Order: sequence, then C-alpha cells, then structure tokens
Amino acid sequence: MSGLSHLLLTTADRKLYESTIEFYKALGFEPLTHSDSQIYLKLTAKAPAQDLTIKVKLVGDRAVDTLEKNTATIVIASDNLETVASIIQGRHMDFKKEKESYGGFVIKTKDPLGNALEFTDEDFRVKITPDPNLPIDASNKRKIAVLTSGGDSAGMNAAVRAVVRAGIARGCDVFAVYEGYQGLVDGGNLIKKMSWNDVRGFLEVGGTSIGTARCMPFKQRPGRLQAAEHLVSRGIDSIVVCGGDGSLTGADVFRSEWPGLLDELLANKRITEEQHKSHRYLTIVGLVGSIDNDMSSTDITIGAYTSLARICESVDSIASTAISHSRAFVVEVMGRHCGWLALMAAISTGADFVFLPEKPPSDDDWQTAMCDRLTRRRALGKRNTLVIVAEGALDKNLNPIKPEQIKDILSDRMGLDTRVTTLGHVQRGGSPVAYDRYLATVQGVEAVEAVLRATPETPSPMIGMSQNKVTWRPLMKAVELTHAVATAIGNKDFEKATELRDSEFKLDYEAYKATTVVDDPRMKVEAHQKLRVGIIHVGAPAGGMNAATRTAVLYCLNRGHTPVGIFNGFPGLFQGAVQELDWLTVDQWSSRGGSELGTNRSQPDADFGMTAHSLQKHKIDALLMVGGFEAFTALMQLDNNRDKYPMFRIPMVHLPATISNNVPGTDFSLGSDTGLNAIVNACDALVQSASASRRRVFVVEVQGGRTGYLAVMAGLATGATTVYIPEEGITLDRLQRDVKDLVRLYREDDPNHSEGRIILRNEKVSKTYSTDVISEIIKTEGNELFDSRTAVLGHTQQGGTPSPMDRIRASRLAVKCIQFIEQQAFPALDAAHAKGASRPVDIINTPESACVIGIVGTDVLFSPVKSLLGETDMKERKSSKAWWMPMTGLIHLLSIQDSKERASMVLDNLEREVDL
Repeated sequence: MSGLSHLLLTTADRKLYESTIEFYKALGFEPLTHSDSQIYLKLTAKAPAQDLTIKVKLVGDRAVDTLEKNTATIVIASDNLETVASIIQGRHMDFKKEKESYGGFVIKTKDPLGNALEFTDEDFRVKITPDPNLPIDASNKRKIAVLTSGGDSAGMNAAVRAVVRAGIARGCDVFAVYEGYQGLVDGGNLIKKMSWNDVRGFLEVGGTSIGTARCMPFKQRPGRLQAAEHLVSRGIDSIVVCGGDGSLTGADVFRSEWPGLLDELLANKRITEEQHKSHRYLTIVGLVGSIDNDMSSTDITIGAYTSLARICESVDSIASTAISHSRAFVVEVMGRHCGWLALMAAISTGADFVFLPEKPPSDDDWQTAMCDRLTRRRALGKRNTLVIVAEGALDKNLNPIKPEQIKDILSDRMGLDTRVTTLGHVQRGGSPVAYDRYLATVQGVEAVEAVLRATPETPSPMIGMSQNKVTWRPLMKAVELTHAVATAIGNKDFEKATELRDSEFKLDYEAYKATTVVDDPRMKVEAHQKLRVGIIHVGAPAGGMNAATRTAVLYCLNRGHTPVGIFNGFPGLFQGAVQELDWLTVDQWSSRGGSELGTNRSQPDADFGMTAHSLQKHKIDALLMVGGFEAFTALMQLDNNRDKYPMFRIPMVHLPATISNNVPGTDFSLGSDTGLNAIVNACDALVQSASASRRRVFVVEVQGGRTGYLAVMAGLATGATTVYIPEEGITLDRLQRDVKDLVRLYREDDPNHSEGRIILRNEKVSKTYSTDVISEIIKTEGNELFDSRTAVLGHTQQGGTPSPMDRIRASRLAVKCIQFIEQQAFPALDAAHAKGASRPVDIINTPESACVIGIVGTDVLFSPVKSLLGETDMKERKSSKAWWMPMTGLIHLLSIQDSKERASMVLDNLEREVDL
C-alpha cells in the first residue's frame, strides 16, 4: 500500500452534489480535475499534517450499489491491485473490480465492520497537477533560474547546489544566473543550464561561485525589460533569489511588472504570441543570504553563523595577546542596522562591553558607566579588556559610537594600552560551518517545492527557519518588518526594535547583561534566599560545558549565591573534590573545550548514602548537572531516591551536553554543533585527498552512540553518498544497492575530473558490518573502478574549541537553569524565614523540581525527568523522538540522481510551516 489516496463522497442528488462541492471550496479545497459527475478537491495542509484529497461523485438515479451505500468511502492507493484482490479473495470477502475513467482500476469491498473501502492505482498524494490555465513549456518541464545577489555569505553555494539538484530530481530544468541581476540583464552565457555535476564541490566553498554584482540597469524598467526577454527566450518563468532584503525586494518588483513587461515585449515583437501565452506569470521565491541575520520572519539567515565563527576565531586569538600585555582591545564587527553579530560575539567570547544599534547604553554618560564596569573587572584581577562594537552602534540620542572614540576613552580615563581591530571582510569569508550548510540545503530544497506549488495568486514566499522548521512567509511582509527595525531605531523606540528581531535576540541580550555586571546591588537576592549551587559534569566531554559553567557561576555571583564546583563527577563528590568558584577562575572558560571541572560516566547509585552525605557536608542547596545521557540517568536516580534521602529534596536540573544529541526533552544538546563542525572539517580534508586520487571512497566512522544524529547531519553538510545509522541498520541488500550506486556514479564521471566520495558510518550501527568490512566490500565490488579507504575520527569530535552556537546556547540555558533553581527553592526558604524557622534541609520534593532543560524549536522548556520516561529508550540510551530523521532521504536525494517519484516521497516527509 502507498497510503491514503482520497476520501470518496457519493450522492444521487445533483443539488446536494453541487452544494457539497461549494462547501468544500469555501473551506479552502482547490479543484484538481473534474467532469460533469465527479470532482477531485485538494486541501494543502500545514506540516506535520498530510494533504487531504476528496472525490465527490454523482451516482445518478440508478439504484445505489450495495458497496456504495455509505456516503463516505476510504480510498487507499496501491501499485499492485492484483495482490490486493488475491488477499481479499483469500479471506472470502466480496469485492468488485471496475475500470475507472482515468484508465486505471478500482477494487471495491467492505471491511468486517461494514466500512466501504476502495483500492485504487491512482495516488493523489504525490501528484502535481498543473493548472489547465497555465500552459507549460513544450518540453513539459518547469524551468527555474537561481541567482545570488547582494553581499556574499557563506552557504550561498550550498543553496545553489540544493536548488539545482532538487530541481533536477523534481524533473525541472535549472539555470544558474551568473553575476546576479547583471546576468539577467546581459543574458548570453551568463544564464547557463546546469547539470547535476555542475554543482559538485559547492558545499564546502565559501562565498558564491556563480557570482554577485551590483546592477544599476536592473533598477530601471528598460533593464528589467531586457531581463524578461532573456528569461522568456529560455522558457524560464520561475526565479529563486538568494540575497538580502534589497535583492528580494527587487525580485518582487520584477514579478509585479512581469505581465506589463511581456505585453511590451509582444508589442515590439521581441517575443512570440506562444511565448507570451506560456509565460504570463513569474514565480519568485526568496532565500535570505546575509551575514548580519537582519531579516525578519526567520530566526537565522544563511551565512550568519559562519561569519560569527570567523569573528570568534579572531577574537579568541586577540585574547591571548591582550592577556600577555594587559591590553584593552576594541573590536569592530559588521552590522549597520543589526547588532546580532556583535551581541553573539560578545556572548561567545566573554566580552566586557558591547555596543548595539538596537540596544544603546541607557545612561546619558555611557562613557563613565563603561569605565566603571571595566574598572571593577580589572580590580578583580582581570588582565585583558574586550569591547565589541557593531559598525552601526548608536547612543540613546542616535549619535554614532565609533571604535576610535572608545579607544580614546579607555586610554585617557583608565590609562589602558588600547588597540582597535576592524575585522572587515574577514567576517564574510571561509568555508561554511555545518549549520549554514544544513540551513542552505534544506531551504534550497524547499525553494523548489515553493516554485512547484506557487500559483499566480500566491504572494512571493520567503523561505526561512522558525522553531527549527522550514517556513514559508510572504516575502514583502518580511521585508516590511525588516525595514521597521531601522524605523524604530530612528524613532528611538529601541524596545520595539528589539522585539522585531528574532525570538532569541532579547533572551540572549538579557543573559549577557546578567552575567557581565559585577556587584550590582539591584541584582542581589535576599540574604535568606542565598543558595550554595553545586555544579557537576557527568558523562563524556562536549563543547560548551565550560561556557555553561562560566555563565552559571557569574550569574550566581551576581545574584549573591555561592557557586560550588564539583570536580571529576560523582567520584569527586565522594572524595571531597569540591571548591567554591570565583569570577576570575572561570572568566576565560567560554572558549575552552573539554571540561575544566573534569567529567566521567560514574553514577550516584555507586553509593547513594555517600552522595547524600557529601551534599550535606558541603551544604549543597541545589544541583546543576551538565552532561549527556549519563547526567539524565543520574538525575533520574536521585529523583527516584528522594523518599529515602532528604538531601536529594533540592532543586536539580540537567543541562544536556553531549555530541550524540541523544538526551530526551531537547532538540539540541551542547557540543552537538561543535562535534558536527569537527566531522565536517575532517570530511572536507578527506574529500580533497580522495579527489586528488580521482577515484576513492572514504568510509568515515563517527561517534553518536546508538543515535544517528551526527552521521545524518554531517552527511547532509558534507554531501555524503550515504550514511549508516542505528535507526535504519545495515543489511546486505542495502550494501549491494549502495555499491551499485557508486559504480554508476563513477562510470558517469568524467575520468579526468572524478571526485572523491564520503560514506558516514555510525560507530554502533552494526557489529557485523564494521567500518573495515564495509570498505573492503566496496573495494572488492568496485572491481578496480574505484578504491576505498577508512577513517575513524574518534575523540577528535569531542575536543577542540566550542562553536559559537554551542557557546550561545550554553549561556542562555545556564542563566535559565539558575533562574529555575531560584523559582523552585525560594518558596520554601521564604516560608521558613517568615516563620523564623531554621533553613530547611529538604527544600522541595515535587516532580517539577527535578527537570531537564531543553531547546524545543526555539523555546526553552523544563521537563520533569519522570515525564520524559515515555519518550526515552533506556536500552538504546536515547530519545525516541528524532526530528532529524527525514534528512536521511535528503542525503540520498542530493548525492545520487534518482527518480522523480522517490524525490517526491522524500520531500513530502519534510516538516514545513506555510503562512501565506
């Protein structure tokens, strides 16, 4: 079976037939095909729901067949009706087989409960029915152009690759327009039809390989008229544009003028009547490529995280020089109207002060306020000072704040040896990080889907990302909201400007602000509310553990709590390796990989009595556990033993940190992004090596435990040919099919330009088919057509400098964890204080006080550990929820040219949110 085909509604009354059709049209159902006595109507659903197709049929005045007595019939699609008939016959059930008007057959029967069933070989789930009023090109293919415009950003090439290959997989002709809008105006060789292999190697290349340029002629109608002629002459009536708000606005203007442009071209006999008729409407789909992350209606833009990574690399390097010479550095980063890069860089690098367009200093005398804060930090023993400035930074009166101005203040008032560093276009360059490759790929694929689903009435969509889902939003509405930020800043409405940014901007700013002030009395809690918060790392090391600990410590100190570091996990707690942490100790921890506290996999069940005793001895009032699945099970053990040990009746929270990303209750764990980047960097180097050998396949073993997250997401980011993960397993049939695909790929390659290829294998996917065995099978079956090698990345995935994404998540979540602990602890402490009683030993004993903090979409949620057991596979040590599983189909789709039918099924599985 292929699944539900459609719901069949029958009636013998024509008035009822017609009113039923009008009713469903009013609900938003659109006609697909129809005759005088039957009609198909389709409702396109929002993800994760499925599209619904119904068929309304007029059966006439004849006696209604016994198999049609019900007015509703479930219709199931199948590509093997003979087998269906034999199964029904074998169960001695009545059925009828009839020929339908579309040329196929239908089998009618009833289930044992009397429900009417039909089995059809017509499947409307994956069929794209063209609008009969829109004549298509003689080649019967949609023709799509893709161009990049405006400032370049890392990930644009990945978007172009995705559009080209997804378009070809969907049966379209795809053209690349070189040099942006200038290529549309000039035409000729600048509009090139792309083949599958033309975008080989695009994933790892920064910038845009098809070029971008400013184009003044396109801003004028004669230039757009020429562009329209060049498109129509090639049969193109759909454009995917990757650029900023100016580029996308220009594209929508082009669309609005399109009918008039074609009329003028026809009047001047520059196009034919047939061309005019066949290309009456232009489809525009926008992708946002911008390092500033300044577009509204999307949480993140293509290229922003790569730019942030370049900034953090530079600032991390500057920090060592600053410490050596006890200097101050003022670093200017890009962002004329948007402070996202500056804010996220400040959080990631532990900057002492940041200047943003949306959040100017609240003090009129901001110079003195800045110097006071920096002086207090220096008094604590800090040897370096870092100030980050967005290029569009303003004070509250809209006066520009420039790096040289800040330098002079620090030098003159504080006597600091100060340097200014302007990073400039370094921020735009370099190979895209893993997340930008993923973002550009899924959005590029979705852009093709948007083209195929577009109608003349549909507003031009902008493909974005919200709540970890691919979204379609009206393009011009997004541009309007983006411009509203600059308007709000100009009106000094900075609160509105902040609200118009992505959903995480304000949260991240508040977290940064709460951890950078020193000894602010307004932040202190009451004396009886002060807590001793234990911080412990449990499990394997992961990038972001230290950043989370640093933020938790700073926030605790600013609130008046005492942060207590527990070294070497639970064994360290038993042995008394416990120490109060101060501001200076953790200040440089943001950029450090691994675990400064030390971590291991030991659990509290090794000795519950000693665990309780140690918590009591060190007067621990709350516990923050940073780690992977081991930390999850440790929290569960402590929660389950609260009845026996009063010292476990304290607020406890688990902050997930593991490269495997297998902790229930969260879409992302700290370290998973750092691990992905390590895999991507290694695979890029391996592909270069394999390409130099012309015909070589690397089987790369990656970590992840019994979870395939790393393999799948790295496979998508590196362009892997296939991935082997525990969720799917490995069979001999699968290996044979994959080897056949490799043989076909290498036979089709130009022998002088053959590429290296990557296969990713999860470390736990199979005991039989090891990395070496798979490599030997590939080598043998390749029959000297290609070679095979192995690479086991091992613990390199756990080490290295944490990525900016992991540092930012660590900061945001750590602040939330301490706030959660306060919310759970304060009621009991306040009640005891009001009664004049002593401080309670057991502060709280509710399921809600032992939680896992998680990122679900973009929301930060706390889930009681007991409530997560229903979605936890304890045997396999992972969550049963895997939002990333549909990406497995995309890996195959974009690496191996496959059938249109398979492409359609893969793309139907993607989660999307449409708001047009």
